[in-house]
Amino acid sequence: MSPNVSIERRYGVVSADERRALGGLEFVQRLVTGALPLNTMARTLGYDIVEATAGRVIVTAAPSADHLNPAGTVHGGFAATLLDTCMGLAVLTTIGTGFSSTTLEFKISLLRSLMPETGPIRAEGIVITSGKRIGTAEGRLTDSEGRLLAHGTTTCLIFDR
Repeated sequence: MSPNVSIERRYGVVSADERRALGGLEFVQRLVTGALPLNTMARTLGYDIVEATAGRVIVTAAPSADHLNPAGTVHGGFAATLLDTCMGLAVLTTIGTGFSSTTLEFKISLLRSLMPETGPIRAEGIVITSGKRIGTAEGRLTDSEGRLLAHGTTTCLIFDR
């Protein structure tokens, strides 16, 4: 689905039965199309999941004054959440029906300050490896001109639902 297509977003939790019936890629693609609700954190921070293929997920957002820390820059947790989301969902796209995943650990490096003036940003997660129990991914957070703002890696636990 094109990121330019406007979708009416719903927010909430997907039932355990519905989640268990879907493979990871199908689950994330349904988040992209709006067939499933995004989590409420997406509403709180204003991010969207706009693209999902096997092993790759893109999340977009626009930093705003609502995301500022006391020093007047966008809180690092905003970038961390976007990277955790794109990397974790990228790993999820590689696993089959009846399985899920969760972040075991992640590391990020913040390279440039985010400001409301930064404008739209994009977080892209790409799987490095995905096995029976562990998946790893890397993520890049860039601005509209392609400048690298932050990057990271994650390790996710894959488990039977």
